[in-house]
Amino acid sequence: MEQLDRGLSVEQIAADHGKSVLAVRRQVARIKRRVREGNIAPAPLPIERVAAEARIYLAGFDVFRPDAKEHGEHLKQLCRDRGFVGLYPLDGQVPCSLQRQDAARWIYAANIELIRSADIVVANLDDFRGSGEPDSGTAFEVGFAAALGKPVWAYRSNEGTLVERVKAAAIGAEGGFCAGGYLIEDFGLSVNLMLACSARIVVGGPAACLEAIQREVAGGAPVVGGSGLAKR
Repeated sequence: MEQLDRGLSVEQIAADHGKSVLAVRRQVARIKRRVREGNIAPAPLPIERVAAEARIYLAGFDVFRPDAKEHGEHLKQLCRDRGFVGLYPLDGQVPCSLQRQDAARWIYAANIELIRSADIVVANLDDFRGSGEPDSGTAFEVGFAAALGKPVWAYRSNEGTLVERVKAAAIGAEGGFCAGGYLIEDFGLSVNLMLACSARIVVGGPAACLEAIQREVAGGAPVVGGSGLAKR
């Protein structure tokens, strides 16, 4: 029946299995009768299998890696290995006719639509171009997903807090201040509270984060986003 669903003819199936066409037709008829009688559940159609797989938008500064596309394929394979569909910001092909700013707007719109189509957002919130600060584009995507009510998960390579990672140039009554003269927030969190309180943060890489999601899915628990302090 799965081969029929894939578009193979009865004649092709018979040839592949070394059976007569008549034998295959009879077997198909028997299966259909058992389905009608409720004695057997039909295999899900390919489109039904795809619809049942959670779609995960893979946010992060990984798009700036020299091997960004190859790494994106690796992330999507990690998703496939766990029964998810990975959506990567570089999946779309930017029209070559666009000027730079028009290309930027095209990428923005394409990523917004990918996030809208996703069931879950998984974000790389490791430091980027400076201690204590994730990529600003990723932070925007986390906020956008949270505003849409989508579950947001994130991962960091270590669990060090902001005050542990950002060097204090001065100490005042309120706490430490960075070299730029701004207070280093101290809530015992690894990232800014707006990110930490909107995402489930897993210490480790993308595989560890996806496995945490998979465990919740397998356990029947709702895969919800952060609703308080980030969980590890």
